[in-house]
Amino acid sequence: MNSRKTRVAVVNTHPIQYFAPLYAYLNTSPDIEVTALYLSDFSLRGARDPGFGQVVKWDIDLLEGYPYSFVGANVKTLVPAGFWSMIAPRIWGAVRQGGFDALWIHGHGVAANLIALAAAKSIGIPVFMRCDTRLGLQRAGWKAALHKPAMSVLYRMLDGFLAVGSANRDFYRAMGVPDNRISLVPYAVDNARFKAKATLSHEQRLATRRRYGISSDLPAIIYVSKFMRRKHPDHLVEATRRLAAEGLAFDLVLAGNGEMQAELDQLVGDLPYVVMPGFINQHEMPMLLGACEIFVLPAEDEPWGLIVNEAMCAGLPVVVSSEVGCVADLVEDGGNGQTIRAGDIDGLTNALRPIVADPILRNAMSTRSRELIEGWSFRECLQGLREAVARTCSKS
Repeated sequence: MNSRKTRVAVVNTHPIQYFAPLYAYLNTSPDIEVTALYLSDFSLRGARDPGFGQVVKWDIDLLEGYPYSFVGANVKTLVPAGFWSMIAPRIWGAVRQGGFDALWIHGHGVAANLIALAAAKSIGIPVFMRCDTRLGLQRAGWKAALHKPAMSVLYRMLDGFLAVGSANRDFYRAMGVPDNRISLVPYAVDNARFKAKATLSHEQRLATRRRYGISSDLPAIIYVSKFMRRKHPDHLVEATRRLAAEGLAFDLVLAGNGEMQAELDQLVGDLPYVVMPGFINQHEMPMLLGACEIFVLPAEDEPWGLIVNEAMCAGLPVVVSSEVGCVADLVEDGGNGQTIRAGDIDGLTNALRPIVADPILRNAMSTRSRELIEGWSFRECLQGLREAVARTCSKS
């Protein structure tokens, strides 16, 4: 019996805080080995993130638990900034000479992915695509006109598609990909780490809230994301202003940074219930979420929204716009939260009102969030990858 592991190379622009724990998990399996091929180390050395408007360096280990290599002559200087920013010709040799049984590329946003695809095809190993695109995302007119023809050509070259969720699967179908080439490898976070660190004792919860200036005895509504216009943190400020005018008591935590910082500072003014702790890194994120009661993401044009996964791991009810890609899979109206229309401040206000006012409803939604996220984990990712491998790979 052949017990050799199937060796899968995955190409990423850089170590990513959401993907590295997944690769470590996949490598605990007896039958699959995943090796990451990175084109840049900017997330390790720290570099300016345009969305946050500041230098970001993640504070968790992004290289532990799985094989990896950095490929290219400029890994110490490159920062992803569009298709031609990541060419990395050396990826050709890394794929061809690595002894891999399959290649996994994440999207088609950088040139190096297409070089890696060509390298894999030149030696006859299958190629899987995983990305978070979906129908309905906004594109410039010329990009929209070219998108389907270009994707159809590209997708005919691929052997399997690792769908991150329902909306992503529907996109592949719309591009003409048959169901027997699509496997679910869901967008998931490190549920175990988040659940463990977000589970706080009464004393830990109080200490965390004191550290951030959150009231000890009021429900806390939290937004954690970049302060970008399409994510509409300003709409949340207005909705909570209306709720406060009705006499509801709560705190609002706006955690993040970005292009709207000055505008939000002005909008918030001297509102006594608003706390703005700034950018929150991965180590502290579970504890802050675990110290709050309700999560809100009123964004538009959002491919997925992994922060929703994190909030659910912390047991928070979630109020999320229907234009966030994860909604179809993770948000159950009246179960673990509510779906609203992006831009609908009235709808956001109405969705929040009963959850803020009713602790029994909050507790029920909290329980349901934990139940739903239990079935959306790295375990399901491994199952989907195994399915894709079984369909396409033949081991010697």
